[in-house]
Amino acid sequence: MKDDLFQFEEPTWQEEAPDNRKTGPLPARMRPRSLEEIVGQDHILAPGRLLRRVIESDRFTNLIFYGPPGTGKTTLAEVIARTTHRRFERTSGVMSNVAQLRAICEQARTLRGRIGTVLFVDEIHRFNKSQQDVLLPYVEDGTVTLIGATTHHPGIFINTPLVSRSLVFELHALTVADIVTLLNRAVADKERGLGEDPVVLEPAAAHFLAEICEGDARRALTALEIAVRSTPPAEDGRIVITPEVMGECVQRRIIAYDKDEDQHYDTISAFIKSIRGSDPDAAIYWLAKMLEGGEDPRFIARRLIISASEDIGNADPRGLTVAVAAMQAVEFIGMPEARISLAQATTYLATAPKSNAAYLAVNEAMADIRAGRVQPVPEHLKNVHVKAEGKTRAPDYLYPHDYKDTAVEQAYLTVPKTYYHPKAAGYEDTIAKRLEWLRNKKKQG
Repeated sequence: MKDDLFQFEEPTWQEEAPDNRKTGPLPARMRPRSLEEIVGQDHILAPGRLLRRVIESDRFTNLIFYGPPGTGKTTLAEVIARTTHRRFERTSGVMSNVAQLRAICEQARTLRGRIGTVLFVDEIHRFNKSQQDVLLPYVEDGTVTLIGATTHHPGIFINTPLVSRSLVFELHALTVADIVTLLNRAVADKERGLGEDPVVLEPAAAHFLAEICEGDARRALTALEIAVRSTPPAEDGRIVITPEVMGECVQRRIIAYDKDEDQHYDTISAFIKSIRGSDPDAAIYWLAKMLEGGEDPRFIARRLIISASEDIGNADPRGLTVAVAAMQAVEFIGMPEARISLAQATTYLATAPKSNAAYLAVNEAMADIRAGRVQPVPEHLKNVHVKAEGKTRAPDYLYPHDYKDTAVEQAYLTVPKTYYHPKAAGYEDTIAKRLEWLRNKKKQG
């Protein structure tokens, strides 16, 4: 915080230092200064959309922006403060503590009435519950207008009281066309961009970079600046950025994948649902994304085992065998070769017949037990080695192997109920027919 915040008479937006506009990183220099300069996010910023209306009318309340990195969350917060002529205070869930939060908010309180304060909290999900609770009184009485930014879903990672007092907007990854627009703007801009240099960005190079940056404007502009600064001029003095030059600077696509966070859960969800939906191509794609993103292959193997029982079940009992073998292969050979075993198991399960009958059966039985319908073990099923009053019980247990086809009518539950309903899928269709045959056989005696 600046010491001179109490000394100004006519509060105005504090511009970035002039030196930073020329020498700072390209993404910082090219940060949009108005709503008109923002590229993308038309679903919330197009004329007539809610966020656009509340900003332009200066009627906005606390806001939470969530979405992938490089989509403009910080930019949008700065533009809002600039547009509404409010003081802008920025802090971070990574660097700030309770004392710093209180100091910022108390300073805002002393200025209240002279100028409003936008408190921008980057990575707000990094604050624990107690730290987030510190903000509540200041948000509640309007001392600060909170704008929180997060890559995580607010409903899970941000305290309910803060979410309930805020408008929540999701920002989407920028499209290829959006990124190309930003790249061309940076090349042409003489004040803040690269316009004073003789840079020629070939359309194919711009398109290549826009595709490989995963919708992240910051990453794209950083790569462009590296390419320009590291490429020697041609004989005519021009700095020509070709797809080959850009490929050398970027080297490899960096996967937007955050282990144990949203990307982790979203991608494994897409992976399992693709297997369940019998789409081996989609399943392999999500498997590849996880492996390229650095996911633990043992985590993937464990989820394959779960899917083999939950989604395939007895429609193809070999699915569980394949999944367990894949897990053993992962432990035995490790990466990168283990990717092949994981791919084999993935494609096998995706193309196998599907049944969740076993999954539904155990869930229903457990629900009955939790509801209090706990049945005693019938006397004839109890352990014959258990003695009562010094004598071994001799219940009338019918040993199935003594009967033809091992089929004999006998109660195994005090109150019979059918939990397992085999489906007419794969081998489970055979199981269903055998169960029907057994039931009829037992009735016939």
